[in-house]
Amino acid sequence: MSSRPRPGRAKKSLGQNFLVDANLQRRIVSALGAGVDDEVLEIGPGRGALTRHLVGEVGRLVLVELDDDLVEALEERWGGRDDVEVVHGDVLEVPLAEHLRNPEATRVVGNIPYNITTPIVFRLLERPRPRDIVLMVQDEVADRIVAPAGDGNYGALSVGVRTVARAEKLFRVRRGSFRPVPGVDSAVVRITPLRPEPLTRLEEERLRRTVRAAFQWRRKQLRKILRDHPDLACSEATVDRVLARTGLRPETRPERLEPEDFVRLAAALA
Repeated sequence: MSSRPRPGRAKKSLGQNFLVDANLQRRIVSALGAGVDDEVLEIGPGRGALTRHLVGEVGRLVLVELDDDLVEALEERWGGRDDVEVVHGDVLEVPLAEHLRNPEATRVVGNIPYNITTPIVFRLLERPRPRDIVLMVQDEVADRIVAPAGDGNYGALSVGVRTVARAEKLFRVRRGSFRPVPGVDSAVVRITPLRPEPLTRLEEERLRRTVRAAFQWRRKQLRKILRDHPDLACSEATVDRVLARTGLRPETRPERLEPEDFVRLAAALA
């Protein structure tokens, strides 16, 4: 007898929790706001909880699913449609732009696995960036994305997202809305990439390096981070010059810096 799981059974190894509340499914699709002229990329369609509300309502739908059994079920149900493409693969590895007609106009939606939420968010914010992104994430991750400077949830994720996009937490989703029931609540967030791009590719790379270093030493003061972190290792003269140019105080800790402060800091370090 085969030990292969029945199609649609949640697999813990893939972090699967299926949204079964139809009202919430419709609410998420409504938040996306896609219509007949839009191309939509759905990440992790699973059993089709959101897909069934999108098929025929949007211009084109691209479904990216890793699970073999779920891909087969998606193909059987919608694969024969001209306006639906089912892509079998890992969203972190699939060349997304190659499956989209106009990546910068695409709307993205998905109920993504908790265990790889941050990598997926940053993957979706790679260039060319979509028009907007509506994601179901763990509630505490949503709080981290939208947290203001000085908040306990504020960190590298907050800065990384909000230096290239606007972000808002739309609504919470109770854990009982899923099967199997996860151990935490979820939330739906909207991330809207900024247009035109506020930074060049090189500026973004420098910014990421600066932010990563700062939050690795988030309890230390800015002067010490700039001078002693191995990824920055500035001389005392350089630290003084950077602080003077940015107007930042040497005793400031990373969680007190606004996203715009990090942009100025990375530019000064360049």
